[in-house]
Amino acid sequence: MAENYSQWYNDLVLKADLAEQSPVRGCMVIKPYGFAIWEKMQGALDGMFKETGVQNAYFPLFIPKSFFSREAEHVAGFAKECAVVTHHRLMNDPEGNGIIVDPEAKLEEELIVRPTSETIIWSTYKNWIKSWRDLPILCNQWCNVVRWEMRTRLFLRTSEFLWQEGHTAHATAQEAEEETERMVHVYARFARDHMAMPVIVGRKSPNERFAGALDTLTIEAMMQDGKALQAGTSHFLGQNFAKSFDVKYTDQEGNLQYVWATSWGVSTRLMGALVMAHGDEHGLVLPPKLAPIQVIMVPIFKTDAEHAAILDKMAELKKAIEAEGHTVKIDDRDALRPGFKFAEWELKGVPVRLAIGPRDLKNGTVEVHRRDTLEKQTVALEGIEKSIAALLDDIQKTIYQKAFDFRESRVEKCDDWDEFKEKIQTGKFLLCHWDGTPETEQKIKDETKATIRCIPIDSFVCEEPGKDIYSGKPSDRRVVFAISY
Repeated sequence: MAENYSQWYNDLVLKADLAEQSPVRGCMVIKPYGFAIWEKMQGALDGMFKETGVQNAYFPLFIPKSFFSREAEHVAGFAKECAVVTHHRLMNDPEGNGIIVDPEAKLEEELIVRPTSETIIWSTYKNWIKSWRDLPILCNQWCNVVRWEMRTRLFLRTSEFLWQEGHTAHATAQEAEEETERMVHVYARFARDHMAMPVIVGRKSPNERFAGALDTLTIEAMMQDGKALQAGTSHFLGQNFAKSFDVKYTDQEGNLQYVWATSWGVSTRLMGALVMAHGDEHGLVLPPKLAPIQVIMVPIFKTDAEHAAILDKMAELKKAIEAEGHTVKIDDRDALRPGFKFAEWELKGVPVRLAIGPRDLKNGTVEVHRRDTLEKQTVALEGIEKSIAALLDDIQKTIYQKAFDFRESRVEKCDDWDEFKEKIQTGKFLLCHWDGTPETEQKIKDETKATIRCIPIDSFVCEEPGKDIYSGKPSDRRVVFAISY
C-alpha cells in the first residue's frame, strides 16, 4: 500500500475475487463474491429507500436522441460519454468480409444507451401526472448505465456500471428540496452504519454540480491514500425537466403548474470505496454488515475420526450462530492446508474465523480470530453464539472508528496558498476559505488538481469570516478541498 497504492488496489480487487477485466474494453465482470457484497449493499439501501415511501420501477435502456436536446445543460454534461445506437441489424458481407452492419437497417432516430434516465423518465411522468392528487411520485430503479470512459479502473470508473437512480416528482419546490436532503442523509446513514465509512455531507459548488441541477448534495469519503471519493449524490433539479417535457399538474385551485424534480444515486463505485477505505496488506477488511460470509470455520485434524467429530461440532455451532442472524460457512476442503485457508479468508475480509482442533474439542474451546485487528484468542464453546454476535458488533464499530480517526488526522485548516499547494499533494482534506466564484475554483484546480469536494453541512464547523486561499477576496466560510478519484 505504501509503495504503490494504486497497484495495491488493482491487485486486491483481482485477488479477492471481486471483479476482473472483461473482453469489452472499459467494462468489468463482477465475480460472485463481489456481487454478493453488492447484493448486501443493494438490500440494505433498498430497504432504507422503501422506508421513505419510494417504490421500484424500471425504465428503458435506450433513450431517443431527441430527448437529450430538450435540456441543453444536461446533454452538455454527458455528450462526450454517450454511446449511440445507429443500426438495428447485422448481415453477412456479400464480399465475404464476415459480419457487417446492414446499411438498410439504419434507425430513423438514433438511440442513446442510458447514461442516466432523467429524460426518459420525465417523458413518462408526463403521462402519469395530471393533478395534484398524482403527486408526489417517488420512484427508484436498479439498473446499469453506460458512460464511455477513456481511462478505467475496476469499480471506480468503468464504461458500464451498476447503480440505482431515484427520480421523484413534487408539487412544490420545498417538497423537492426536502426530498433531496432526505435522500443524501439516507446515503450518509448507509455509509456510516453499514460501510463503516465516515462521510461528510455537503453541497457541491456550481462547477461540481450534476448537469442540469440547481443544487447537488453529496457524501464525500476519504480513502487511505488521503484522496476523496464522491460516494453518493442527491440533486434538486428544479423545474428544468418538467419544462423540457411539459410536465404540468392542476393544483387545488385549478391552476396549471410545472412539477418540481429530484434525482439521486449511488453505484458500484461503493465497492471500490469499501476496498480503499478499510483494506490492508493482508487483503479486504469487510464490515460485518456487508460481509457475504461473517464467520468462517476451519477444522484442524489429522485422522478421519477427528475430522468427523470436529465437523459434527461445527455443524452444531453453525446452526446456533445462524439462529442469531449471522452467515456462517464451514471450509471443509480437505485438499488444502489450514494455513492456506486462513490466508485466503483473510484476503477476502471475512470478519471472524473460528478454528477447532482435537484439543479444542476435548477442552470445549475454539480459537477466535478477528480480521480487523488480526487478534486471536481461545474462548469457551459454551455460549459462543452470543459472544460471536457481540464480537461482530464490536468489529463493525472498530472499523468505523479506525477510518474516522484516520480521516480526522488528515483534515486541516489552511490559510496560506504556498502551504496549500504543498499539503494538498500529501493526501489531506484542507478546510479553506473560498470567495464563491467558479473562476477561482477553476484556477485552483488547474494549478493543483484539487477541487472543492463540498461545502459542509455536517462534520466540521466552517462558518467563519476570512480570505480566499487563492484570490485573497473576502469569504464567509470554509469549504473542503481535496484531490479526488
